[in-house]
Amino acid sequence: MRVLLAEDDPNISIIAKISLEKIAGHEVTVIDRQATPGAETSFANGGQISVSHAEPWANPGAPLKLLQWLGREDAPLLFRLRADARQWLWGLQFLRECTPARTRHNIRQIVNLGTYSRAVLQQLRRDAGLDYSQRTQGILHFYTSAKEFDAALAPAAQMRALGCERQVVSADEAVRLEPALRHIRPQLAGATYTAEDESGDANAFARGLAQRCEAAGVKFLMGHHITALREVAGQIDHVELTDREGRYQRLRADAYVLAMGAFSPLLAAPLGLRLPIYPAKGYSVTMPVKNAAMAHQVSLTDDEFKLVFSRLTGPQGDRLRIAGTAELNGYDRDLNRVRCEAIVRRVEQLFPGAGDTAQAQFWSGLRPATPSNVPLIGQSKLPNLYLNTGHGTLGWTHACGSGKSVARIVSGLAPEVDFAFVGDSENRARHGLQHA
Repeated sequence: MRVLLAEDDPNISIIAKISLEKIAGHEVTVIDRQATPGAETSFANGGQISVSHAEPWANPGAPLKLLQWLGREDAPLLFRLRADARQWLWGLQFLRECTPARTRHNIRQIVNLGTYSRAVLQQLRRDAGLDYSQRTQGILHFYTSAKEFDAALAPAAQMRALGCERQVVSADEAVRLEPALRHIRPQLAGATYTAEDESGDANAFARGLAQRCEAAGVKFLMGHHITALREVAGQIDHVELTDREGRYQRLRADAYVLAMGAFSPLLAAPLGLRLPIYPAKGYSVTMPVKNAAMAHQVSLTDDEFKLVFSRLTGPQGDRLRIAGTAELNGYDRDLNRVRCEAIVRRVEQLFPGAGDTAQAQFWSGLRPATPSNVPLIGQSKLPNLYLNTGHGTLGWTHACGSGKSVARIVSGLAPEVDFAFVGDSENRARHGLQHA
C-alpha cells in the first residue's frame, strides 16, 4: 500500500513513516514544504520530552489568569483578539475545557500518550543509535510563587496515579538536584521532579531520524507545497502540489496522513472537516553558555512564566535553549521584541551570567493548539484520510507514540495505548470533528 504523508512538522510524522515501513512494509512518501526536515515548529523548540508537563493550558485557573494578563505584551499566554471567527470559536471551546472534569480527562489523555511515546522514543533511540544532545537527567518543575506551587499539587498527584512519577520535592531538594538554582533559593516555594523525563535537540532528532527513514526506503519530497487534497466519491483521490521549480503535480496513494501542524485546518476545511486547531506562536531563545558554573544541567520548567529550559551540548557547542509563552495571533510569525526580551530577562534573573545574551538567537514557531491540548490522531470521516496533528504543547513528547499509533491504525491494527483516538462517533464529537 502506498501512503502519502502531508506534513509541516517532521518531528511528529517522521515517526509514522518509519513505523509504517516497519509494521507493514508500506511504500511511504513524505511531502514537506521546507528544504530540510525539522525546519518548522521543530527547529528551535524547548527540547523536552516532558510527560510531567501534562496540565493543559485550559484548566480551572486559566480564565482568571487570562483576565489578569490582558493588556500585558509580555504575558505568558497572550490572546491577541482579531476579526477571525476561527479564533473566537477556538476561544469559546478553550473556556469549555477549563472545568475540573474536563481538565482531569485531558490530563489523563496527555499522560497516557506521553508515557507511551517516551518509551517508544527510548526504544527507537536504542535501535537507531540516534544522538541528538540528549540528556536523561529528568525534568525539574520549580515554583517561585507559593500559590502556583500549591495549585500544582493536585495535578501532580493525578499524574502519579496515572504512572507519571512526578514527585513533589522541597526547595532545598530542588537546589540539590540542580545547583544552578541556588541563586534564587530564597524565592523558591517548592518543586516537582520527574526522573524519567528527558531533553535534547528536537531538530537534530528529526534530521537523524529522516536519514534513517530514507535509508529504509522512505521517499522524501522536500520543498514541495501542497495546495489541495481532492475528494472524489467520499474519499481522497489525490494530492495537488507544486514542486521546487513551481510546477504543479498530482500524487495518488491508497492512504493519506495529514500531519501539517497549524496548517492542517486550512487543508481540511475544503473537505468539510472542521479541525479545532489554532496557531499558537511560541518563542525561543538560544545562546552560548558563557559561565558553565552558573548554567543549569537538568532540564527545567518555570511554570509561573510558562518557560522551559534545556541545555544542548553537542557539535554546535554548549548552548542554552529557553522556550515558551504562547501568542494567539493568527498565522503571524513576526518576532515580538517585548516577548523576546522578557524571556532573556527571566534567564538573567534565574541564572545571571550563565548565557551570552549578546549572542542570543531568537525564533518563533506556530504550534498547532487544540483547546484541550489533546492532539487529533486517527481516522477522519474520509476513510483513507488519517490525522496526526494538533500537538500544540507537547509535540516532541507525543511524537513517537502518536506516529506509531497512526501507523498501526493505517495498517488495520489496534493502537497500543489507552487514548481517545478520533475515528468513532463519540471521540469525533468530543473533539469537535464534524462536517461543515
